[in-house]
Amino acid sequence: MAYTPQHDVVSGEQYRYALTNFRIAHEKVEEQRLQLQEQEKQVALLRARIALLEGTNQSHFGASKLNGNSVDDFSIKNAASGLERQINRWAAELARTPPVPLNALRQAALTDVFDDNPAEYAPQSPNATGMQVQSLLRHAVSKTIAEGIINCLIITDSPEANIQLTRIHEHIFSRDPTVAAVWRRQTFSAAVETCSRDMSLFFLSEHMPNLAELLAIATDTSKTTLGGAVVPILEAAYDFSRMLHSAPSGSGGQADAFYRAFVPDVGSAMNPRQIELVKRCQRTERGEPDRVGASVFPGLVKVTRGVAGQSAEGAQTVVRRAQVICECALFGAQAAQPTPTSTPTPPLNGGHR
Repeated sequence: MAYTPQHDVVSGEQYRYALTNFRIAHEKVEEQRLQLQEQEKQVALLRARIALLEGTNQSHFGASKLNGNSVDDFSIKNAASGLERQINRWAAELARTPPVPLNALRQAALTDVFDDNPAEYAPQSPNATGMQVQSLLRHAVSKTIAEGIINCLIITDSPEANIQLTRIHEHIFSRDPTVAAVWRRQTFSAAVETCSRDMSLFFLSEHMPNLAELLAIATDTSKTTLGGAVVPILEAAYDFSRMLHSAPSGSGGQADAFYRAFVPDVGSAMNPRQIELVKRCQRTERGEPDRVGASVFPGLVKVTRGVAGQSAEGAQTVVRRAQVICECALFGAQAAQPTPTSTPTPPLNGGHR
C-alpha cells in the first residue's frame, strides 16, 4: 500500500494575512534599526562636541597636553619638579655670587616673605649664610608663583582683567562645576601664549618688590644677569599654570577639578600631610616640635566638587606636597624663634601623596 503524504493547506486569505503581518513586522524592525543608527550618530556628535569643549580631543588646542600625553597627576609632578630645579639653580647662583651683600639679600627676602614686616621673624645669626639666602629666595619666588600666577587665572596681559576673570570662575564654580570646567578650558584656549615681560615685572612688584628693587630686575632687559634670570622662571611658571588650568578633569565627567598652589608660612607648624622636608630635621627625629624655616617650592592641591544637583561639598587632595626646610636645618643648632602675629592656618585638608 503506497504512502500518500499529507500537506497542510491554508486558504488564500489566511496566507495573504500572514504575509502582510510579516511584511509589517519587517518594516518595523528596519525602522527601529535606522532609529538606532541615527541615535548612535547623534551620541557620537555629542561626545565629539563635549571633547572639543573640554579640550580632550586630539586635534584641539594643545595646552592641555604635555609632551603629547594627557595631563595627569604624574605629569604634573614631573613638570613641577622641572620648575623646582630651575628655581633652585637661580637661587643657588645668586647666593654663591651675590651682587649685593648676603645680609642685604636676606633682609630684602624676609621683607618680601612677611609682606614688608620682617620684624615678625628675626634670625639670631648676625651674618647671613648662603644656605639661608638661597632658601629665602626660593620661598619668595615660590610665593610669587603660587599667589600671582597659579592661583590667579592669567588670561590677558591686564592684571585687572585677570582678577575679574578669576572671580567669575569662582562664582561659576560655586554654582555649577561642569559649566566652570568648560568655561575655564575654553577661556584658556584663547589665553595669551606667553607671559610678557610687563606681566613678569608686575608679579615681582606685587609679591617681591624689595628683592626686585635691590637686584634692579626692572632695568635688566637682557635676562642674563643673576637678578634678571628670575624672569624666565616666571615665564616657565606661567606655562606650568596654563597646563594645569587647561587640563581636562580626570573625574570622568562626574566632577570638575582644578588646581591651586599653597606655600606654608615661615614659622608655621609643620603638617606632614602637606609638606615634605628636603633636608633632615633633627628636632623631628628627636620627637620635638619644629617649624617651617622656608618653603622652597609650592604644594599643589586638586579641588573637586560634585556636579550640580549632587553633593556641593568640595574635596581637596594634595597632589604634590610643599617642599620645606625646617628651622633647625636652616639656622643650625640655634634656630630662630619666630614671633608671628597669628598662628597660620593650613588652607588644606587633603591627603598626602
